[in-house]
Amino acid sequence: MSYNDEELNDLTYELALKNDIRTFCQYYISLLKAKHILIFTFCNNKDYNSKIIKINLFLYNLALYLAINTLFFDDNTMHRIYEDKGSFNLNYQLPQIIYSSFISSLFNIILKTLALSEGLILEFKSKKENENKNLDEILKKLNYKIKIKFFAYFMICSIFLIFFWFYLSIFCAIYVNIQIHLIKNSLISYILSLVYPLGINLIPGIFRILALSSPKLKRNYLYNISKILQLI
Repeated sequence: MSYNDEELNDLTYELALKNDIRTFCQYYISLLKAKHILIFTFCNNKDYNSKIIKINLFLYNLALYLAINTLFFDDNTMHRIYEDKGSFNLNYQLPQIIYSSFISSLFNIILKTLALSEGLILEFKSKKENENKNLDEILKKLNYKIKIKFFAYFMICSIFLIFFWFYLSIFCAIYVNIQIHLIKNSLISYILSLVYPLGINLIPGIFRILALSSPKLKRNYLYNISKILQLI
């Protein structure tokens, strides 16, 4: 029943002053474990999410980035590749790489709400601490909610994967010479999604450490800012 990283990150200001004794680096690592797809999938073993689901989400993420990048290859892009005589023009491709990375990240956030069970488990833990009378009933409801989430997740993923397979097959069959450009765009877009969490997650820690370092100053406003920023 001890707190894990997710619970510590979600504590109120008063509880954090008493229970959160982590350093800036420890807090930063806890955010990476929750948001960085590689670390979240393979290095975070103390959360309340299914390991199989996390691996499935990681593999689906690869297909998602490839499919979203394909959607950005329109007539203008094709014509520019023709003008460049088939060479890869990073300056021209960079905006659509950034857009596709952003859109893929949004889709990934939506899917994670369906795929991950930690929120329900933490809710169950809080109820278990406060009431033990209807524990069996609460557990049954928890199992039912998790089954519904997993069913919805696999249904949505299956539908999207069928669409990805169909669209990518047709695209690559028609535009054979564009495949290298597509792979490069998708690879750069995916690498970008692995890099930017390393910088963004530094910001919430600055506000949180400042808020908790001086309890007498009552810097709860800084703490609330850090909690908002850690959601990004």
